[in-house]
Amino acid sequence: MPLVSVLIPAFNHERFVQRCLDSVLEDLYPSKEIVIIDDGSTDGTPERIADWIARHGSKLRVNYVRRGNKGIAATLNELAARAQGEFLRLGASDDYLLPGGLEAQVRYLMTHPFKKAVVGDSIVVDENGLILHGSGMHDLHGANKRLYRSDEGIRRAVISQWAIGGPVAMIRKNALDTVDRWTEGLRIDDWDFFLRLAALDALGFIDVSVCAYRLHGANLSKTRHRATRVVNLVESRYVAMRRAHLFEEPYRTLLKAQAHLIGAKIAFLQRRLFLLMFHMAVYLSLILISKLGLPASHSMVKEA
Repeated sequence: MPLVSVLIPAFNHERFVQRCLDSVLEDLYPSKEIVIIDDGSTDGTPERIADWIARHGSKLRVNYVRRGNKGIAATLNELAARAQGEFLRLGASDDYLLPGGLEAQVRYLMTHPFKKAVVGDSIVVDENGLILHGSGMHDLHGANKRLYRSDEGIRRAVISQWAIGGPVAMIRKNALDTVDRWTEGLRIDDWDFFLRLAALDALGFIDVSVCAYRLHGANLSKTRHRATRVVNLVESRYVAMRRAHLFEEPYRTLLKAQAHLIGAKIAFLQRRLFLLMFHMAVYLSLILISKLGLPASHSMVKEA
């Protein structure tokens, strides 16, 4: 079985990190390693990791580094560089894997050799592990999972219905040679990364819950804080405009439309009514334009 490297960026999750590590050990997939970096935690996270390794480190290979804070994108890049596996399973120190998820994703990638990555669904739990939602994609983000069952649908979904809740992705390590690594300095690094994969039709989907995505005080406070939401939206708009050129029509126009929808959300949070109306007018115009290049007619032109 190909080696899977489970990459875990850890930061201030002393309550949850050992459950995360336990879940990797408990998964029955036999060929795996843990690569974990403590990204400058200021709580007891490093001690919890060291304690877990002292108790379980003989049962599987663990590569652990503790260093100062560099941010999530830089940490993911360093984790990938340290990994020995053919496949990289993204993790998070406050979430945990679900049994069978590693095998299901490995099986998909081995039977779809042209796919560089595969995402699954998640369940959503609270800070005590109680289930809040059975599907992170549908129940938490309101996404239509049927979109993710075709390349055309995945492109549309990643552009306009981004609904990846939690660490649900497995990536071929050689994919990082194709789409580059995570863009350091970005907070919205995951959307940026998966847009690049979707533009290459390199992203697949399995309708299997592969992890538990935990909602707790720290991440909920970030999503409710108005200034933080504005900063995240401004960066999302920048990502959308920056990556639009990677797509052919009508998806290029669809991504530009999404940038204006994000602009409308920013204007709403900033209570700028005129700017809100402007962005919505442009958004609706671009959506109409994108519909003029339907995928069916586009594919027929290519076949001709």
